Amino acid sequence: MKKLLLLPTMLGLAGCSEQTERAYPVEELVADEALLSGIITNCRNNPGELRDTVNCRNAEAADGKLRLQRMRQTLGG
Repeated sequence: MKKLLLLPTMLGLAGCSEQTERAYPVEELVADEALLSGIITNCRNNPGELRDTVNCRNAEAADGKLRLQRMRQTLGG
């Protein structure tokens, strides 16, 4: 009987729990510029809440890496 009560309780708690966003590594963001652009836009639209999240930090790092790559290409390096 206890097992029958435990299952609905667990399902109810799982439904109420906060969804965690997937953390994207820098390399994946460099490879997918559309995803990078979306994350940067969200981070810059809500810097108070999102500035210190993993995705925002990784997106800023990926953006910097892409900018350096573009500069090197432009300069012929």
